Amino acid sequence: MFKWLNSRFWNFTAGLILRNRVTLILLLSAFTIFMALQWKNMRFSFTEANLLPDDHEINLQYNSFLDKFGEEGNLIVIGFKDSALFTAKNIKIWDAFVEDIKTDEAVDFTLSIEDLQVLKKDTLSEKFKLIPFINKKEISDTYIKQKEKELFNDLPFYEGMLFNKQSGAVRFAVYINKKIVNTAARKQFIFKHFSQDKIDTFEKETGLDMHVSGMPYIRTLNAQSIIDEISIFVLAALLVTSLLFFFFFRSFRATLISMLVVIVGVMWSFGTLGLLHYEITVLTAIIPPLIIVIGIPNCIFLINKYQQEFKLHGNKAKSLQRVISKIGNATLMTNLTTAAGFATFIFTDSKLLKEFGIVASLNIVFLFILCLTIIPIIYSYMPLPKEKHLEHLGKTYLSSFVKWIENTIRNHKIAVFSSAIGLLVLGIIGIFQIKISGSIIEDMPKKAPFFKDIIFFENEFDGVMPLEIMIDTKNKKGALKSVTLKRINKLQEEIEEIPELSKPVSVVNLVKYAKQSFYNGNSEFYDLPTSKLEEGIVMTYVKNSAQENSQNLLKSYVDSTGQYARVTTFMKDIGTDKMQKIEERLQEKITKIFPKDRYNVTLTGKAFVFEKGTHYLVKNLAMSLLFAILLISILMAYLFRSFKMIIVSLLPNILPLIITAGLMGYLGIPIKPSTILVFSIAFGISVDDTIHFLAKYRQELKENDWKIKRSVYNAIKETAVSMFYTSVVLFCGFSVFTLSSFGGTVALGSLVAMTLLFAMISNLVLLPALLLSLEKTIANKEVFIEPKIDILTENSHEDDLSNN
Repeated sequence: MFKWLNSRFWNFTAGLILRNRVTLILLLSAFTIFMALQWKNMRFSFTEANLLPDDHEINLQYNSFLDKFGEEGNLIVIGFKDSALFTAKNIKIWDAFVEDIKTDEAVDFTLSIEDLQVLKKDTLSEKFKLIPFINKKEISDTYIKQKEKELFNDLPFYEGMLFNKQSGAVRFAVYINKKIVNTAARKQFIFKHFSQDKIDTFEKETGLDMHVSGMPYIRTLNAQSIIDEISIFVLAALLVTSLLFFFFFRSFRATLISMLVVIVGVMWSFGTLGLLHYEITVLTAIIPPLIIVIGIPNCIFLINKYQQEFKLHGNKAKSLQRVISKIGNATLMTNLTTAAGFATFIFTDSKLLKEFGIVASLNIVFLFILCLTIIPIIYSYMPLPKEKHLEHLGKTYLSSFVKWIENTIRNHKIAVFSSAIGLLVLGIIGIFQIKISGSIIEDMPKKAPFFKDIIFFENEFDGVMPLEIMIDTKNKKGALKSVTLKRINKLQEEIEEIPELSKPVSVVNLVKYAKQSFYNGNSEFYDLPTSKLEEGIVMTYVKNSAQENSQNLLKSYVDSTGQYARVTTFMKDIGTDKMQKIEERLQEKITKIFPKDRYNVTLTGKAFVFEKGTHYLVKNLAMSLLFAILLISILMAYLFRSFKMIIVSLLPNILPLIITAGLMGYLGIPIKPSTILVFSIAFGISVDDTIHFLAKYRQELKENDWKIKRSVYNAIKETAVSMFYTSVVLFCGFSVFTLSSFGGTVALGSLVAMTLLFAMISNLVLLPALLLSLEKTIANKEVFIEPKIDILTENSHEDDLSNN
């Protein structure tokens, strides 16, 4: 498989790099310019992340709904909870605000107090006319207060839709063109008419608090928050890692070289997104800072090795040659395992995760190539390291740290194993307490004004997340039949009993309103027709009105054939666990109300699709973690040719995952798309330390005639410092994501950071302790059988460069 990866190959690679420095610099510069030119192809996502495959049954049902009723997420709601709105002055200001919005071609129609239309019976034409609720020529404080009373007391059709009768809150609707909902035009519309400046001006003029929400508004501001955070993450990651790097190495030039490397890596990652024409999503947005965090450890190992070699013999050429030939392959393997952790997402059926996995894994490999070439080339042109540049290699605090590790595994192995077993048991117990959860808005910025507005609409109108029920009557015009209307009405009564759902709206509400209007607006008649005669008259009026009215009264509730009806409700921000219970309750009621031989009833809508997508994604990501373990096990099997060594190498890396999962259970952190990513990412990165340690351990075994104790302690002295440096950088680097306003990104960063910290301790303490305890079964030539190639060790002969 890797027969070309022998020590001779790496000596050849070292020579190739150091003899062709100018050519490689030109090639790298040209590639960087090429990738920078691809930035123009980058674009931001204007659609929600679809967690399900396109051909999944839930997606097909949702698309069928959209085909019949159009895009559901085109509603923007504006709410107030202040009776001061109903004054002549404020109504006029509000009218001007809405008129400005209505002139935009992106608006289909608005539903608001100043342009609200009500049904009035036209006996001669046997139809209903739409007449303005407010006569703008008669506006006065007294008139507006009268209309406020009429709205709340005489128009039950709009209750729950436009007003909350109990609290006095009102909301108005702006329906934007469905064609722009998933385009850049949506963003332009939102920022033009609902900018914070315009809202502040309105509030100052009226003294009212305006609340704006709805899926187009939420998605636009949420996407803008992602864009704003990319630069914050990149700058914060650069700052934290550069400060740590300087603290460890006390060298400006080493720090600047490392920063140059990762900045070029970030440029390449943006270029990859543009080259592949991928959208920037909440996941791909974290790739650039990830490149910084993952790239710095590469720099640490290479620069630290160069300085160790130079301190040993003072020959710069030999030191640079050995940097490549001695640890080049180990560094390749660590980068491959890290890339493998991300690459497993490619095998999920989620487009979102596939793109994330492809871009991340590709750029980790690119980063390895960049580090291995540019760092030796730059140092080849620089002066010899001075004594001050090498002082960090003998720092007292690091010596004390290494001695503590040696003392622990020499004198306290039983305590190490007991602690590991105890943590394993506690972790497993915690895992059984983890819940699966997630919602569309759960991980959105909690402190953002738009999130506070979401809470307002949840409290006053029971949410903004649409849940749709599509009813197929299997007959044309079947949706308007009396028996169907009564069944839909029964279903709506059941929905109203569920506190997490808003008051539903359907064709039933329209028919009730039509009956009320037929009886001259008397709200006591807001009900379904009770006799065939009454039904016939009312439905005749409704159908005549629908045929002549350009704003077809039925089109929002019934499809063009009359076969399909929809029931729309809105959901509070509940987790997927509660949503599943609501689904089960609804399905039970639907089965009783709608016989399957006469109706096909489908639950759908954005909230429902997201809930199903979350469960699907968790299942896929769990499989991707198992695949990552399998893939890395295969790499380990090739490196060490021993099943026992595979187990020994995996145990110190699986234990931290179990500990983190256990803590999630104890702390009440649920499994959701953002947190399940932690395990594959952390596992792929943490295995790096294992490879570096075992690589050195293998070298020491051969040099010390297979004496395991001496080899283990020498391996600790050689690798502990670099492992400590890289782990601290990774911990602090991933901690940068806790600066995010997105709960999912915070969870991802903090959990990965914590897992990697556990992994460092595990690899420096548990792994050596296992090797010492199993010395009779794994410390022999048969276990570390040497094929014709030697993957991890240094060739005995020196490259010609060292003699130049």
